[in-house]
Amino acid sequence: MSDPNNSLQEVRYTLAPVRLGPIPEDQMTDAQKAAVDAVMSGPRKHMGGPFSALLRSPELMNRVQKVGEYLRFMCPLDKRLGEFAAIIAARHYSQQFEWWAHYRQAVEAGLKAEIGDAVGEGRRPTGMADDEEIVYDFLTEALKNNGVCDITYARAVRKFGEQGVVDLLAVAGYYGLLALVMNVARTPVPEGPALPLPALPVRT
Repeated sequence: MSDPNNSLQEVRYTLAPVRLGPIPEDQMTDAQKAAVDAVMSGPRKHMGGPFSALLRSPELMNRVQKVGEYLRFMCPLDKRLGEFAAIIAARHYSQQFEWWAHYRQAVEAGLKAEIGDAVGEGRRPTGMADDEEIVYDFLTEALKNNGVCDITYARAVRKFGEQGVVDLLAVAGYYGLLALVMNVARTPVPEGPALPLPALPVRT
């Protein structure tokens, strides 16, 4: 449940006008139309979320969406862990659309709802599996400190190998990029006015 002391902040976010919303097809450039076709012909088949904003830079969108295609549909990491990494990044950046989309996918992939709920509330989850605990510690330390200590790094490499470590960082970085884009664009959450992520105290 959201902190009532932060309700005004949440209302402002909810009611703030959307920036960088969808571009009508008849107003798109040829490059934008080609970028839309590339997304729609891939595994996503939708232009929701960050893509409305990213379409302002169609070549960037082409390249970014290919990174996301790898991370979501080709990455060898267990999907449960990839989605866990995504919601850790969403919470770090307080990105509402990202949380709305990936919390449900994480649970569907096998993450316990109470673990996701704890992340959403800004606290360390209890009852994590060993691999989940390693992902949580590795990414929260990386996002907080802009790096990790030798002990955290070695533990992650032992569990996931060097490729797995790089892929986990890429998930956090990819969703961090999208989070910044959507936070600035005020990308709305599709299902109703309520925001799924509770507000956290402002960092100083």
